[in-house]
Amino acid sequence: MIIRVGIVGYGNIGKGVEKAVAAASDMELVAVFTRRDPDSLKISSSVPVYSVEHAEKMTDDIDVMVLCGGSATDLAEQGPYFAAMFNIVDSYDTHAKIPEYMATIDAATKNTTAVISSGWDPGLFSMMRLLSESVLPDGKGYTFWGRGVSQGHSDAVRRVDGVKGAVQYTIPIDSAIDAVRSGRRPEFTPRDKHMRECYVVAESGADKKRIEETIQAMPNYFAEYETIINFVENNVLINEHAKMPHGGIVMHSGRTCERDHNEHVIEFSLKLDSNPEFTGSVMVSYARAAFRMAAEGQFGAKTVFDVPLVYLSERDRSTLIKELL
Repeated sequence: MIIRVGIVGYGNIGKGVEKAVAAASDMELVAVFTRRDPDSLKISSSVPVYSVEHAEKMTDDIDVMVLCGGSATDLAEQGPYFAAMFNIVDSYDTHAKIPEYMATIDAATKNTTAVISSGWDPGLFSMMRLLSESVLPDGKGYTFWGRGVSQGHSDAVRRVDGVKGAVQYTIPIDSAIDAVRSGRRPEFTPRDKHMRECYVVAESGADKKRIEETIQAMPNYFAEYETIINFVENNVLINEHAKMPHGGIVMHSGRTCERDHNEHVIEFSLKLDSNPEFTGSVMVSYARAAFRMAAEGQFGAKTVFDVPLVYLSERDRSTLIKELL
């Protein structure tokens, strides 16, 4: 059975989802929805482009809607709106607000399934944190991100008044990683583990000092970190910061025997040439899961913790057990 997919938002994540759907043998892209003028949007696929408002006319044509907007402002509005009509998948990544966001989505889902926060962090990294602490309950977990471009943080910077364009890099602090790998269980503040560096193109006449202070004071994004702001020209942003690499490490240090002091370190790492393309691939696998769960009547807001791994694959369960278990 072919799963019919719609995409809301055609930024970097939307383009990544488009490529992932094209690579999936059990999916087809039906339409792209945008807040921009649909006629002005040029996409790689041959499917039609509609305004966001047109989506409500296509509830019978789309099995899963993949929401590709930013967490800072888009998904808070779009998530509940689309979850009331469609099975949805998103990559909501404001960690501190996920419980609140999930409750809002759950209230909107009556006969639909919504898999939220399904990127790689939150998402795959969340799964590894849960698995690691379950295996080594007498332990401590750590997550390091980067060096790489954060889509959510870059989007948050671009939303600041007076900013024309921006890219934000998350940079792990090597000494902190080494401390965890040594088997110790150090205590870190956010500032101890990472720093953030922004490359910002300001609009003509904009107050750069105000922009810098606004970014550095932004809660949940920059206020807790050492944040360096570099103002650059637009050509520098395009030529030197157009790629979107990312990655990171989930680590867990723990012991299995208090008497013998047997220490263990679990690591799971990602190194990504394209953050949005990889994120799009993760979201598409969870779109498959959302479709299957909805078909079984498993409605409501879900996270990666709630989705069986076999629901993510194009291959059947027996094949997965035979070849991968």
